[in-house]
Amino acid sequence: MQRHSASSVPGLAPAQHGEGPTWDGDHGELLWVDIAGGLVRRAAVDAGGALTETGVHRGGGTVGAVVPAAVGGWLLAADGGFTHLAPDGTARVLLALTGEGGTATDGGTRMNDAACDPTGRFYAGTMAFDERPGAGSLYRLDLDGTVTTVLDGLTVSNGIDWSPDGRTVYLADSGPGVVHAFGYDVDTGSFTDGRVLLRFDGDDGVADGLTVDDEGCLWTALWGGGQVRRWSPEGELLAVVEVPGVAQTSSCAFAGPGRDLLVVSTSAEGLDDAARAAQPDAGRLFTARPGGTGPPARPYRGPLDGLRQPG
Repeated sequence: MQRHSASSVPGLAPAQHGEGPTWDGDHGELLWVDIAGGLVRRAAVDAGGALTETGVHRGGGTVGAVVPAAVGGWLLAADGGFTHLAPDGTARVLLALTGEGGTATDGGTRMNDAACDPTGRFYAGTMAFDERPGAGSLYRLDLDGTVTTVLDGLTVSNGIDWSPDGRTVYLADSGPGVVHAFGYDVDTGSFTDGRVLLRFDGDDGVADGLTVDDEGCLWTALWGGGQVRRWSPEGELLAVVEVPGVAQTSSCAFAGPGRDLLVVSTSAEGLDDAARAAQPDAGRLFTARPGGTGPPARPYRGPLDGLRQPG
């Protein structure tokens, strides 16, 4: 098994709850979010792995994930639904999902991690602010603007990505600490034959955000574990990337001109004063070159108007 160590990225302000790094290959920039701050952040990445922030935009009260939109700008999983962020930074709510939203004080839910499938459909999950079991769902935004509930009864619907051939989709549910693998029908967007590929007992953290590399191996950030781990499609542990000094590693993606720079987001969410003092880099991005490459983000290829509630 290979072992690597990541380094914090200098010059970028830490996020409160950093999440969801993703590489926009068409525009050559890294996207990530600060969930608690409601922010979308952007950075250029040079061939040497240096990051230079190019923009910060407010996308809502909370922003769980961002992907490029084929028609321009970005599609966000924000608050309790979907929002379009225009290139000039203007945020426009497209659809507030029935039964989602609210606040932490009223038992509400929020959008969490999200990604697009090989055809450009957008899959976005939810969770309750109090992380109560069963309150999360996974939604699919189709290319005609229809929204469908794909899964319910989740706790913290988290990282999602597809195998290179598109026939397997991986989904983390951080509540019970599992990563599911489902058969996937690219033509219809349907999930089949679900199984638990990875299970975590909490001692090493739990799976949070994830990405699949060009060889079809799965990289999972371990919330509470200060690591990213690489797994074979069969669930064999292949490599570990240590993220020194930070426990809450939240997600990861390959970025940069060569798509060989692993970018890891981290979070300071929920840390008390003592923990913050002990983890001064919590909320920062980290990078490593552990070998291998990953695909760029797939853009959402559907409409931005006329979105329809799940039937």
